[in-house]
Amino acid sequence: MDCKKALVQANGDMGKAIDVLREKGLAAATKKAGRIAAEGIAYAAVSKAGNAGVVIEVNSETDFVARNAEFRSFVKTCADTVLEKDPADVDALLQCRAAGSEETVDALLKEKILKIGENIKIRRFRRFEGTVGAYIHADGKIGVLTKFEASPEIAAKPEFREYAKNVCMQIAAITPQYVDETGVPADVVEHEKGILKQQIAGSGKPEAIVEKIVQGRLRKFYEEVCLVDQAYIKDDKLTVRQYTEQAAKQLGGKIRITDFARFERGEGLEKRKENFAEEIKNMIH
Repeated sequence: MDCKKALVQANGDMGKAIDVLREKGLAAATKKAGRIAAEGIAYAAVSKAGNAGVVIEVNSETDFVARNAEFRSFVKTCADTVLEKDPADVDALLQCRAAGSEETVDALLKEKILKIGENIKIRRFRRFEGTVGAYIHADGKIGVLTKFEASPEIAAKPEFREYAKNVCMQIAAITPQYVDETGVPADVVEHEKGILKQQIAGSGKPEAIVEKIVQGRLRKFYEEVCLVDQAYIKDDKLTVRQYTEQAAKQLGGKIRITDFARFERGEGLEKRKENFAEEIKNMIH
């Protein structure tokens, strides 16, 4: 009912309705808005040379097909092609000759659709060059790729690979939006300040006190959305920044997280609705 009232107040505008809920302190409701999942795989991998990585999402209509070995092999071929050819976008990827094949990715895709009998779509990918780490969660529910600054000597150590995997797991679990405060756009910060001020409105506190409260809560906002400011999942006494500094010291050099991409399978897509009773009825008749 709170969601319905907020939508009415916002004249059906989903973004404004979320702001209304947050201003009323109902932030938890926003986490459930608009996240109906489609099927498929989020996949991440690092090149054999270790100097590039990819995270990619390929969608199918059903989870049955998503578990199919042939579908999964096609996803890996797409990822390998991205690593080899570095296409600019999905359209460019479709025109590339697929890794280990004489056919284009587009031709392979059409073959899989015909053979498997479901619509299959390459939705998105990101590719990073340099020192990277990759992680796949829950057999393809989430794929994460993270880029680091570190010397080749440090990056080659198994301890660094373990550190990189842990950071990727952090991203999969806690869903940061930015690496650090410098990556948060100014308009996002101003928008958040507006929400926070609205929450305090009517308290009767002096403007200077309100500003201090806003700044304090803004710090909490950064701790939620910025990777390096989040509590580290394996030791909540440390932030990810402190964990990184600790790992760098142990490895005898410097490490910096510079970018990441987190793909969650079906995020923001509408899931196909099944009416099994109707389907069986149609099969009988």
